[in-house]
Amino acid sequence: MRRMRNVKIVATLGPASDDYDTIRRLFELGADVFRLNMSHGSHEEIRERHKIIRQIEQEIGRPIAILADLQGPKLRVGVFAGDSEVLVEGEKFRMDLDEAEGTSSRVRLPHPEIFQALMPGATLLVNDGKIRLRVEQCGDDYADCVVVTGGTISNRKGVNVPDVVLPVAALSDKDKKDLEFVCELGVDWVALSFVQRPEDVLQTKELVAGRAAVLAKIEKPAAVDAYDEILAVSDGIMVARGDLGVELPVQAVPPIQKRLIRGARSAAKPVIVATQMLESMIESPVPTRAEVSDVANAIYEGADAVMLSAESAAGAYPFEAVRTMDAVAVEVESGQVYREIIESARHVERNTTADSIVSAAREIAENTGVKAICCFTHSGTTALKTARERPRVPILALTPFTGTARRMCLSWGVNCFMTNGDVSRFKMAVVSAARAARAGQFANAEDNIVVVAGVPFNIPGSTNILRVAPCDERLIFNTDPE
Repeated sequence: MRRMRNVKIVATLGPASDDYDTIRRLFELGADVFRLNMSHGSHEEIRERHKIIRQIEQEIGRPIAILADLQGPKLRVGVFAGDSEVLVEGEKFRMDLDEAEGTSSRVRLPHPEIFQALMPGATLLVNDGKIRLRVEQCGDDYADCVVVTGGTISNRKGVNVPDVVLPVAALSDKDKKDLEFVCELGVDWVALSFVQRPEDVLQTKELVAGRAAVLAKIEKPAAVDAYDEILAVSDGIMVARGDLGVELPVQAVPPIQKRLIRGARSAAKPVIVATQMLESMIESPVPTRAEVSDVANAIYEGADAVMLSAESAAGAYPFEAVRTMDAVAVEVESGQVYREIIESARHVERNTTADSIVSAAREIAENTGVKAICCFTHSGTTALKTARERPRVPILALTPFTGTARRMCLSWGVNCFMTNGDVSRFKMAVVSAARAARAGQFANAEDNIVVVAGVPFNIPGSTNILRVAPCDERLIFNTDPE
């Protein structure tokens, strides 16, 4: 079941998509990665969705990636005596640690770590930024504010603090339990929320201990400021535009999105663009023109994947949402403008043999009519470096490791195949690549492929050989060295 596009589609599962028939249909329509949102659903519900995905994977004989998205710390106000109050612009309002029910002049904020980090002039945002407060005075247990933007504030609404780095760990107690659960379950990617500094990612990777790849969600201004350092220690990136659009001026998000995507591509790490991509399709069978342009722009920018959240998890039209995203991707990638934009953004420092090998593979493939680039990889690095080049021909990643094959499902243009034979000799590796290319309908016996590998085999990071090979096995056996 070959996709006719390179960008990948991430579909979130939820109440609207939690049975076998629905999940299988979502895959058939174009979902490459399934997201399990740990903010919603019990462990038993998550376990059942995971089981269904693995059943479908086994039936179709093709790797499917599963992404577990951790909730992260939730900063919320307390409750009000009347359930809600109206804050008026220019009036005073206090947040404190007092356990008494809230009034029109104050409410509990049960997070002493916020008060410890606040400074006069800092901003507090409530209810996704609908209410904006400016801190006038503060101490270890209070913050006296003035209402900059008023509105209705009600029980347990979320609080954002965009101006300061909070002394709050990215992993809450719930997250740690969820993290261990999904790692034992066998997910391929873990998305980390509330990232502010590289140490947040390193702490999570230590707990994961190699059982999954760790993807950092960039959703806070502090993470944008420390992006290069966070990217260096992460396996992938999610541009989480929801909270970014709350904590930063909305007009700042598009250029930040472009910078984050380009940075991740330069580092050869997959990047997902997420949040509100086809939001109206939660209730409508067709998207708005603006939403279609939003998806298209993320693809033009070179994102590895675009993501559906509530559209596929809780919306009335999950199939239509995936079908629409697939159609937009196919249309965008088929145009000459797409190639011009993607290739103009190819700025790679080729400092290693592997960098040069995959660059040469792309050049040869594009200039000689070769049908595909076949990468033998253990860790996935060779395939990631090849994907960074954004070649005009398909990328086939061949690996003996199921976990590697599944993780690569998130990467641009990578088609994953398990190697089940003797590939300890280079000739058999070439044969295996030719068989995969033919089986996946990427090439036929009359075509050539480019094979990229490391010799000797079984040594990660040893990419050092490139071979233009026929897909006809008889010619391989007659001409290739052992």
